[in-house]
Amino acid sequence: MKRLSKTKRGFTMVEILMVVAIIIILAAAVGISANDILHNAHEGQDSVSQRLEDDKQGISASEQKLQDYGF
Repeated sequence: MKRLSKTKRGFTMVEILMVVAIIIILAAAVGISANDILHNAHEGQDSVSQRLEDDKQGISASEQKLQDYGF
């Protein structure tokens, strides 16, 4: 069996390409997850804004009824 000499240490091109491919796959997965998180956050912010607006309208209606009945 042939032994490699101590001066021929290092990574092969295939090993380096595999590491680069894994990094690209992981980066794509993180990018997709981040996009989903941002999308959900924007939807949540919109629904909170809508609920606040509904609450303001409800408070205004309640205040109007209080004024109508003289409280």
